Amino acid sequence: MKTWSLPDARYFQIGALGALLTLNFALIDFGARPLPSAIAIGATLLTQFLCARITGAKFDWRSALITGLSLSLLLRADALWLYAAAGAIAISSKFVLRIDGKHIFNPAGLAIVILLLATNGAWISPGQWGTEIWFAALTGCFAVLVLSAARRADIAIFFFLSHAVLLFARAHWLGDPLAIPAHQLQSGSLLIFTFFMISDPRTAPDSVLGRFLFAFAVAALAHYMAFFMQMRPALYFALILLSPLTLLIDRLIPAQRFSWSARAAQGVS
Repeated sequence: MKTWSLPDARYFQIGALGALLTLNFALIDFGARPLPSAIAIGATLLTQFLCARITGAKFDWRSALITGLSLSLLLRADALWLYAAAGAIAISSKFVLRIDGKHIFNPAGLAIVILLLATNGAWISPGQWGTEIWFAALTGCFAVLVLSAARRADIAIFFFLSHAVLLFARAHWLGDPLAIPAHQLQSGSLLIFTFFMISDPRTAPDSVLGRFLFAFAVAALAHYMAFFMQMRPALYFALILLSPLTLLIDRLIPAQRFSWSARAAQGVS
């Protein structure tokens, strides 16, 4: 008897990110532009193809497209070549920075951090989408994780709640109105980070407990970097700095390794 199974989670992710990018072009301007977006997406796909040819791996366009879409929505730069560089850095890191078949860093997050450190012409989109669009995107992104085969809704929820608790606790300590942390949470870039970066099953810890610990650690470090070190893109720096911790967590709290599918496991995704 044939059993029904959910399709590859990346199709849901591509649909969600593609819808947000289309919404940016058609209705509400988030800051993404067609040409830079095309360059970022093209660079990720081309780099994936070239690296697959060099290593003999199967060409898997889905993860590369997700990375390109994420860069299109998050990265802003004053030169087009920076978008191409971001795509190349992100995808090549998947092939080079691996241990035991697992990525050390989230590809898009690593590319963003490298460009922020190495150039003066790149920055992160503020990502303020407005309350209505934000709630619609929150619902859609949550549905992607709940319905998909990735099953990483737990780390996304725990990170978002940890981040929210820290923001509201700080507001209470300072005597600020609750509208301030509520507004800080209504960020489109925060949603993309939560549902497509920290929840990436190829870089998140394998165990449920490990994902909870990692999510809280990222939220806590980002809070410290943002408010005590005055570092604006703190989420991305915190994620990249703590990403190697995943390897230690997986050793201390072992669990079944995630794989998109048996066929995908033959390539680099």
